[in-house]
Amino acid sequence: MAASYLKYSPFSRSGLIDQLKYEGFSTKLATYGVDKQRANWNTQAAKMAKQYLEYSAFSRSGLIAQLEYEGFTTAQAKYGVKKVGL
Repeated sequence: MAASYLKYSPFSRSGLIDQLKYEGFSTKLATYGVDKQRANWNTQAAKMAKQYLEYSAFSRSGLIAQLEYEGFTTAQAKYGVKKVGL
């Protein structure tokens, strides 16, 4: 199920674990499923940053803060924002 989510929408690692827990998986199974995907979380942060900018205007710091709120680390958020040109 983790792969399906990543195929259609960007997620942070913690955000995807939370989503799977919401779907009824235990924390252990959700974490296992997410880690098994071996996702590039920097790439996921860049995809989410791009998505946000398609619908709203953000400052660099505002977009970093939003990505951190979504569960990305500061380094991942900064990477994502840099990739979209902010």
